Amino acid sequence: MPDTIAPLRQFVLDATRIVSEYSLESEIISAIKMPLAQLIERDDWLPDAFAKPHPQYYQQYLLYCDPQERFSVQSFVWGPGQSTPIHNHTVWGLVGVLRGAELCQRYQRDARGVVSKDGPSVMLKAKEIDAVSPAIGDLHTVANALTDRPSISIHVYGKNIGNTIRGVFKEGSSEEKAFVSGYSSDVVPNLWNQADEIRARLN
Repeated sequence: MPDTIAPLRQFVLDATRIVSEYSLESEIISAIKMPLAQLIERDDWLPDAFAKPHPQYYQQYLLYCDPQERFSVQSFVWGPGQSTPIHNHTVWGLVGVLRGAELCQRYQRDARGVVSKDGPSVMLKAKEIDAVSPAIGDLHTVANALTDRPSISIHVYGKNIGNTIRGVFKEGSSEEKAFVSGYSSDVVPNLWNQADEIRARLN
């Protein structure tokens, strides 16, 4: 039986090494981009249970969380027409598109805290990566750029993002509302069961 989830396991191993070696946010973002690019180079490893769209809401599936919560990995699944509100992250993050395409609109806050668009929206296609953080820009919306099928992206954050208190915002306002995203499933993929492959080598 092929070890189809091996790319995710390798990414987890690489990311664990990186967050152990580096402490500066800029260094971590730079170092994790390469293994994330390798992870989204192929799209046959994501288990179906973590690629399911919902008819009304985008889905945020936890794929892995570091035991010390130094980073977490999620698959985000966007049905046609689905998008996020304007939100922040409070930690560094990388977004790699696995399937389909996404529209990302960045926002900024002025001295009074009023939120406005920061440039035009940008389309991210499969295999492309974007980064967010309080240092480089942390406010955005994300939407499925396709009208006829789901899009899926793999997100990596410098914390257990599902348990992190963050904020949602309104354009033209300084109002901030706290939220905690949580996750869309109660299970994670089994990264570590390689028994079938090991048994095959014994024969």
